[in-house]
Amino acid sequence: MTHATDPQTVTRLYARLVVSDGARAIDFYRAALGAEETERYTGPEGKIVHAMLRLGDAVIAVKDADDGDPAPTSLGGSPVIMALDVSDADAVAEALLRGGATVVHPVADQHYGQRGGRLADPFGHLWMISQTIEDLTPDEIQQRTDELFT
Repeated sequence: MTHATDPQTVTRLYARLVVSDGARAIDFYRAALGAEETERYTGPEGKIVHAMLRLGDAVIAVKDADDGDPAPTSLGGSPVIMALDVSDADAVAEALLRGGATVVHPVADQHYGQRGGRLADPFGHLWMISQTIEDLTPDEIQQRTDELFT
């Protein structure tokens, strides 16, 4: 049995997005996703060393790139995809696009009961935006997935 005082107990998990321009990224996430900045700490040159943003019930952190933490744009992209469940995938995708995001996969109805797509934000981070359009069981999703590949 695991107790809250056990060292292996996870108490919080959030993504920490490294970006080339932290202040601009925060403005982008605020405008496109309705993010609320709850913390910001800067270094001597004004670079963001840590900022927390609340997006609905979720939180992410943002920091400026440095020698130890490169931004995805300096690495040719990111293999990590942020999955964001929303009430209106089309509206969120449009807001991201207005802020400078690009379409990786257009928003469309998906076989697994979601309407969604994937966009890349101007800082190299990938966002999978989706909304539920059908309540499916895991068996129904697997059946549709099998049919997709046959």
